Amino acid sequence: MAIVFKMLPTFVMILWMATVLQSPVTGQWTQRKTAILEGDMTIGYLFSMHEQPDQKSAHMRTCGRIWEEYGIQRAEATFQTIERINKDPTILPGIRLGVEIRDDCWYAPVALEQTLEFIRDAVAASPAAATTTSSGHSNYQTATSPAPPVHPSACSKKNKESCSTSTTTTNNNKRRKVLVGVIGPGSSAVSIQVQNLLQLFHIPQIGYSATSRDLSDKNRFGYFLRVVPPDELQAMAMLQIVQRYNWTYVSAVSTEGSYGESGLQVFREYADREGICVAKEYSILSNDVDHEYDRLLMRIMEEPKARVIVCFCEGETVNAILKAIRRFNQTGHFLLVGSDGWADRLDVVQGYEAEAEGGISIRIHSPPVASFDRDYFALKPDAATRARNPWFQEFWEHRFDCLLPDSSSSPMAANHSLRPLQVAGNNKKLCTGEESLRGRYKQDTKMGFVIKATMAMAWALHHLQQSVCGTNSSGMCPDMLPIDGSLLRDHLLNVSFPYGTETVQFDSNGNPPGWYDIMNYQRHELNVSSSNPSGVQQQQYGYVQIGSWRNGTLDMPDWPAKMVTSVCSEPCQKGQIKIIQKELSCCWQCVTCDAHQRVLNETACQDCQWGYWPDLQTNECKEITAEFGKWSDVQSIVAVTLSVVGLLATLATAAVFAWHNNTPVVKASTRELTYIILVGMALCYLTTFPLLAVPSKLSCTLSRILPGFSFSLIFAALLTKTNRIARILAGSKKRICTRKSRWLSLTAQILITMTMIGVELILIVSMLILEPADAVKFYPSRSRVLIICDTTTRGLIAPLGFDFFLIGMCTVYAVKTRNLPENFNEAKFIGFAMYTYVVFVSMSLTDQIQIGIFFQN
Repeated sequence: MAIVFKMLPTFVMILWMATVLQSPVTGQWTQRKTAILEGDMTIGYLFSMHEQPDQKSAHMRTCGRIWEEYGIQRAEATFQTIERINKDPTILPGIRLGVEIRDDCWYAPVALEQTLEFIRDAVAASPAAATTTSSGHSNYQTATSPAPPVHPSACSKKNKESCSTSTTTTNNNKRRKVLVGVIGPGSSAVSIQVQNLLQLFHIPQIGYSATSRDLSDKNRFGYFLRVVPPDELQAMAMLQIVQRYNWTYVSAVSTEGSYGESGLQVFREYADREGICVAKEYSILSNDVDHEYDRLLMRIMEEPKARVIVCFCEGETVNAILKAIRRFNQTGHFLLVGSDGWADRLDVVQGYEAEAEGGISIRIHSPPVASFDRDYFALKPDAATRARNPWFQEFWEHRFDCLLPDSSSSPMAANHSLRPLQVAGNNKKLCTGEESLRGRYKQDTKMGFVIKATMAMAWALHHLQQSVCGTNSSGMCPDMLPIDGSLLRDHLLNVSFPYGTETVQFDSNGNPPGWYDIMNYQRHELNVSSSNPSGVQQQQYGYVQIGSWRNGTLDMPDWPAKMVTSVCSEPCQKGQIKIIQKELSCCWQCVTCDAHQRVLNETACQDCQWGYWPDLQTNECKEITAEFGKWSDVQSIVAVTLSVVGLLATLATAAVFAWHNNTPVVKASTRELTYIILVGMALCYLTTFPLLAVPSKLSCTLSRILPGFSFSLIFAALLTKTNRIARILAGSKKRICTRKSRWLSLTAQILITMTMIGVELILIVSMLILEPADAVKFYPSRSRVLIICDTTTRGLIAPLGFDFFLIGMCTVYAVKTRNLPENFNEAKFIGFAMYTYVVFVSMSLTDQIQIGIFFQN
């Protein structure tokens, strides 16, 4: 049951076709012209001999004007290629290929009508014309309609072959055609609909211009191959062009149908992956009215920053967009990047050159066919040419804006006058038949693909002949008929033959490799010459190839064409991040990171660690160069100078004391304690040097030892001396002196002093053991790093605290001994020194404690 339902559409189609094909009249179908060259096997062609109907006349299926490049040139190229194949003894020996060309008008309903005519030839054979092969199989091809009549005078020796192949057999016996496959049509959307019919009857189809990626799906289109690369590769090439010039914010337009919509879908997929934003997207019919194109452009203009329009469009769509740009006076604002539907066609930009200037288009790589022009320029509207190509008369009259006389009434050569000819109200000159096709000529860019498709079909038939009939066989053997479409399709997939500098072959999906030319529409300044006597420079527009894309690699250097900027937001400056404002990732505001922050990524800042600072590019945190005191600093020079002066003064004083060591004055000052004080003062001055040196373990250790130790030497001796004086004064005031004061001897004074110095040394050593000295980094701010010696509050208070205790006691005893006799004023000097020193030590100790608290935290 499932198989019945699956095959139901096929059965309905066949039943409908049988009903139509049995009808004595087929309406408008029988009125369409067909070009036929008889042969043993016939290849069907669908060319756009006419342009598609406009929107108003589409329902009548009335085609547009004659089309030279897409129709006439392709038909003539087919005739030339078939003639060469039939003359080549190495391909299809003993078999003559025939041609049947039908006009699809680039319009799906017309193309389907013509496709049904092909299918009728394949499956609805006339009983009178049917024959049976020797193997008993009925030939499935039907007889063709009679070819157009040929004027007897036109059958010269040169054209005898063409005339013979164009005429039918006598006695009303129509020669049967063996239709082997169909080449065309040009449009992807039309090709899909044609393939849906042909594959029902296993008829292979080769596309020469259809690039939609949908046709690569062999599950849906099993009998379709093409000689042009698919749109997936073209979309990749267009994206790389957009990336090449940093156009990150673009609008996108597609021609409604499989070609444009599927191609644009692939472009969107690649764009989303690469960070390219599509501001506006629009799909429109190529033959839509001007009002719809105005709506399209107004929608695009809503995003004025998106100045590049990526157009996966047919040529007619590009032309209509250019017209809308002129109507809205936006010439120069937009730049179009078009697909191969535009390529380098002149009819697309004709009359709208200024609007198209700077546009970039994709042209499928296909070198010009050099051999075609010679034969094409030699064509004349004689009877033989008009009989072989039934559209040639209409083309000639349209091309040269004249009228050809009826070939059956008088020879063309007999009338060369240009007198006006009144025909159906037309006042046109009479064609001479000697007009030249060289003027205003441009070779069709897809002509090479038509030739490739024809040769691919011929080589596949050749391999089919050799495999079925045997190697080196000649002619059609009975086993070849009826043609097995599936077997022919398999031979097509495996075909490989040289064409120019490349090799034509197909992958498993029936696609060739990708190779595109990148075209740019430019304006050139013409120099003053004899042909331009006015002396004013003239402007000329034209296409220039600026690069190529082959197998994923874009080769496109800088080009001096018109450039635009198409971005939503300008790139952020150094040290700034993006704050996305819209859903599109290409639109943002730039915010500057703080001075101590680096740019983590495009949307985030990150704090640098303490001791680190952003580099010039603000994307890395570099370690800050640490600062430390230098001997060359002014402060260091002043400190060293004072220390040296003080040290010299101390040494000089010590030398004086030593020189007068035995004098009564020196002995009275307790010279031993005085020497201890002088040593302490010398060490105080020497402390300056480790404090100014580069912080290290040694210098920091000395900085921890010398201050406390030197102070203890000074103030322990001073305390001993003031204490001794105070005790002596206290004893002298007693009225009754009962006992002499103890510890007043010199030895006792030295022991007392050494004891207090020993206490200081014990404290210093203990702190060094508990908190070893070392150099550390100090951060007064985020942007500065200082190298200083490590210390803590406890490490400072313990040694210096004991010194402060000694200073305090010295101050107390200095106060007590302030009333000494006038000739003994040593205590007064000691008192003055203690008062000033207490203030200095208090301020210094406060600063040191604050630094210690910082390191503890």
